[in-house]
Amino acid sequence: MKGHESKMARMEDILNLPVQDPPCAEFSAAHITWVKVEGGRQGGDDIALIPFSRVDDFVKGESSNAECPASFRIESRRKRSEGSISKPRVDGYLEYTLYWCSYGPEDYRDCESGLGDGSNFKPTTGKGSRPGRRHMMRGCLCHFTVKRLYTRPLLALIIYNQRKHVDKTGSPCHGILDQDAVGTRAMYAPRISEELRQKVMSMLYVGISLDNIIQHHMEVVQGHGGPHNRDDFLTRNDVRNIERVIRNTSHELHIDDACSVKIWVQRHQKHVFYFQDASASEPFILGIQTDWQLQQMLRHGQNGSVASHSTFGSKKLKYPLSTLLVFDSSRNAIPVAWVITSSLTGQDIHKWVGSLAERLRTKDSRWRLNAFLVDDPSFGFSAIRDAFQCRVLLCVWHVRRAWIKSLLKTCSNIDVQREMFKHLGWILYSSRSVSNAMDAVQEFMEVFVDQSAFIDYFKSQWSPYIESWVSCIRSLPVAGPEPHAAIESYHRRLKYKLFNDQYANFWPRIDWLIHTLTTEFHSLYWLDQYTVETGYFSNLRDESFSTNAWYQALHIPDIDVILDEQNLQVAKVISQTDRNLAYTIWNLGSEFSLCDCHWSNLGNLCKHVIKVAMMCKNRQVARPLLAAQIYRQTLLSLLHNPPDDPVVLDHAILCTTRLQQDIKGWEDLSNSGLLQQLPPELNSQMADNTLLFARSH
Repeated sequence: MKGHESKMARMEDILNLPVQDPPCAEFSAAHITWVKVEGGRQGGDDIALIPFSRVDDFVKGESSNAECPASFRIESRRKRSEGSISKPRVDGYLEYTLYWCSYGPEDYRDCESGLGDGSNFKPTTGKGSRPGRRHMMRGCLCHFTVKRLYTRPLLALIIYNQRKHVDKTGSPCHGILDQDAVGTRAMYAPRISEELRQKVMSMLYVGISLDNIIQHHMEVVQGHGGPHNRDDFLTRNDVRNIERVIRNTSHELHIDDACSVKIWVQRHQKHVFYFQDASASEPFILGIQTDWQLQQMLRHGQNGSVASHSTFGSKKLKYPLSTLLVFDSSRNAIPVAWVITSSLTGQDIHKWVGSLAERLRTKDSRWRLNAFLVDDPSFGFSAIRDAFQCRVLLCVWHVRRAWIKSLLKTCSNIDVQREMFKHLGWILYSSRSVSNAMDAVQEFMEVFVDQSAFIDYFKSQWSPYIESWVSCIRSLPVAGPEPHAAIESYHRRLKYKLFNDQYANFWPRIDWLIHTLTTEFHSLYWLDQYTVETGYFSNLRDESFSTNAWYQALHIPDIDVILDEQNLQVAKVISQTDRNLAYTIWNLGSEFSLCDCHWSNLGNLCKHVIKVAMMCKNRQVARPLLAAQIYRQTLLSLLHNPPDDPVVLDHAILCTTRLQQDIKGWEDLSNSGLLQQLPPELNSQMADNTLLFARSH
């Protein structure tokens, strides 16, 4: 199908052209309405405007032409800096890129067949020569230019100089329309696709041998009925070439770390959604998201949730690392974006979160997020809401893990550990009858004064931040314990990969962190998803992916949980491997539950705790979250003490109406395992209070 064409337009009128943004993930010239240019250097060429962020999608779409599969290479590129031109032309550019079909423009068909006079030959060295590519040069003249407009940097002007894949005689020179190409590789694209290259690269990074890669590829090709495109002709040389690239790649692109990072950013612009170099007034910020991560975020984040894993490695790495995670069908946390910043992540989230959201909506305008889980009170909640138009939940996995790890290290008495852990939960939720959080902290220190090691740790590491945590919990709904296990699993895997002592000399370098994340660590998650989707390489899958406590809890039968609703002090869960063994859980239905199994005794959130929490939620026998209690108290306070100012009163009524809508939204989140359900009597009472308050005023 050919693209639509419209009447002639003058180049000075290009900004009046409509900006075309086809809804498909990748699109080609056939999806665009083209306009021919009248006069000027581009006279007679086809032009169109598209968002600059979608240029790569257009190039990929054009490369997938069914009649003439191709691979467009960058023939030339020029850039200008903003402010370099005082009076820019209407088609003036910030970036100029010329894309040319890889089957041209040189023509070596006569040379290879031993015919011709050599008039088409190019020198083997110097400008225009392409050593090692002569076998694929067939004189194709198909090429187009992309200009990132100087006056409209968010737009790209595509100038299609020659849309047909023909040689200088006007005849098809490759693809199925070229009779001479039938039965040869010229029927297909000249190179393997970027997707296959990344797939092979990931296999090599996780240790799959060349022979196994080729054998696996042959099985896949046979499975879909034989070769259909260039990717199906993957050869050993293709794999060796990729292997050579990996072997010769180093994280250190420059002896100076800052320069090395800048070089990496320049080379991987499509994987960078935000970059701000450090200066006297601004912090360093780098946001990374590969194409595969973008696909995973679109897939698993749609009507789902994204969780933050923030400030990792603040004591060892030069700058701490933050990760955005989504949850797959097996309840594993998949990293879909990394942010490295020299400041606290929460303070500068407003700078990069909008760019990430726009990147997602550019790919799919219908993409919507249900909830964003934050693990740091300093996060800019309003910036997240504005960017994603979703609910924000607080996730206390980091607090829980830090406290239980320290308790296990400093206190050897198991009974005292349980009591201290339960009291720590009371501090965080302020669920006891105390006027403020610091009163609860003081009471805790008086009760457990003999546990000096933990008290000293708590004073130095947590006392300064308790009030901010409690304040955050009072203003945000709190995520249930289920996602904690998935986030903890990611945390352990990241720590194991990065903090191996053999890499200690590299920890101060940002370029090493970037390289490790985007190669070896990225490949681990790619392999896991590929194994789940295809069943291949299951023997190489990291076992920790299949031992996620959240996922395992879903497979414990309800009948194996012994829960006395009249006595919620303890519960029992029968072992799934030894039916004669039962594990005991204390402080039921809370993030601060403890179990006596081995995994829990190591400071981890175990499947037994999560299963009991699910049972408590489903049977509605656990106490409601403090956030729900605070909202209820606020409503009752408004009901009994209405404000005198009519403007404030109208605002209060609006807020209570929105609150009623939020409660319904929380129920949806609860059904997905992210939020504990509100007891029906609490939900009903809050709704009744809202209605009564609105009617009485």
